[in-house]
Amino acid sequence: MRQFVVLGHEAPTTPEFSLADLPGSAGRLDVLCRCLNAAFFRSHGIREDVRVRLVLGDTFTLRFEGSELQGLNPDERSTAARIRSALERRDEAIGHQAVETSPGIYLSRRDVEAALRDAAAEGELLTLHEDGDPIVDGALPADPVFVLSDHRDFTDAEQTLLEELDARRIRLGPTAIHADHAITVAQNYLDTDGFRTY
Repeated sequence: MRQFVVLGHEAPTTPEFSLADLPGSAGRLDVLCRCLNAAFFRSHGIREDVRVRLVLGDTFTLRFEGSELQGLNPDERSTAARIRSALERRDEAIGHQAVETSPGIYLSRRDVEAALRDAAAEGELLTLHEDGDPIVDGALPADPVFVLSDHRDFTDAEQTLLEELDARRIRLGPTAIHADHAITVAQNYLDTDGFRTY
């Protein structure tokens, strides 16, 4: 399985945000929505072998399961509406117990550390970072977990935690790119066995 963990440092943790202003009033939720689209959508279908965790403001984690998702559309506004609907049920997420807010979408009270430890138990963490080693220089694990930050850099505490969890730092090219573009490139790299099979 392919996994992506995206840290949303300013992402909303309550449903009181405007769908008309995702970059502003919703703490750059537009970035997270584009990351979801890049992770799941392919032409005329959904990638079923993908799991995404969005960590919202170091308070909640939304887990998306590609094999279970229904009704997800490739536009930011409707994706943000699904996130808002999930946050409307935040009181049902007790402790680390997740609540399924719609098919394939699970909300839990899991902060960055809990989300990363969960992901590390399921695969090898690979931090996508402009200062990492080129992705082509090493073999990728069978179950990669790509960790990305939104429009902000990883905090010192997050970097320390990633080092503790033995996350490899890799980069996808010579130029820094947006998080959603990085997910697309990583997907293509895996799809083509390192750009060798088409």
